Amino acid sequence: MDRLWRSVKYECVYLKAFEDGAHLREDLKRDVTWFNRDRPHQGLDDATPDEVYFKQSLTKAV
Repeated sequence: MDRLWRSVKYECVYLKAFEDGAHLREDLKRDVTWFNRDRPHQGLDDATPDEVYFKQSLTKAV
């Protein structure tokens, strides 16, 4: 979790000047979606968190 917030701060928040909280929220939502759906993670054998989570939940449900 600490790594997630570090990435969010350094890759999004610190690089942009947001007009207001609504713009910040939109950008954070887009970044967190990208982080979970599209960004491979070394600690997950280069899989995305969504790939790992949904594979496990499908396996457990069967």
